[in-house]
Amino acid sequence: MSVQEIIRQDTTGEKLVKLAEEKGQQLSRSLKRTQIRGIFTEARRIEAQWQTLGEDKAMRRLNMLKPKLHYQAKRNPDVEPLRALLVEVIDEVAQGKQGKDRLDRFERFMELFEAILAYHRFYGGS
Repeated sequence: MSVQEIIRQDTTGEKLVKLAEEKGQQLSRSLKRTQIRGIFTEARRIEAQWQTLGEDKAMRRLNMLKPKLHYQAKRNPDVEPLRALLVEVIDEVAQGKQGKDRLDRFERFMELFEAILAYHRFYGGS
């Protein structure tokens, strides 16, 4: 299952949930919840900005999340699997057509990230 399938075609959410469970379980062994939460909080801010200031400003901030993820992964190599996945998903969001297509992709990004965080906690991430 590829990120492209999940972001573009997974209308039922089954593949998204499966990937989120795999990543959440993997990350629960090495990452603390606060490390994921910091990144997730920024994603939530971007989501709020999308609704209030529009797509262009939110997309700029979403793209700026990539260097922050690289920095976090450099500081802590355990962040790398999350960084790699999120950067791939951000790229998929950016490749969407402006408007509804891109918004739909961003919403799937948020659903995936939220599900990863939930599974991380479920599998004992501290």
